[in-house]
Amino acid sequence: MKDEIIQKTGVYIAATILKQPKRIIKPDQPLISSGLIDSFSLVDLALFVEDTFSVHLDDSELNKDFFDTLDQLADLVASRA
Repeated sequence: MKDEIIQKTGVYIAATILKQPKRIIKPDQPLISSGLIDSFSLVDLALFVEDTFSVHLDDSELNKDFFDTLDQLADLVASRA
């Protein structure tokens, strides 16, 4: 399941947020701390994750402690499944 979360979320970020559909985002690549995604994009990403994986995310989790890499994000989602 974790691999599926990483794959789907990476594709979404590349295609929708970055507008670079061919870009590959590695599971350990920093997203927030590197500036790859900003706070506005973070909200869009959270909505995508909630809708796609049927989980609820608290606003307090929308930060680099939970969302800085696809790996962290997949762990969070998997813990809610």
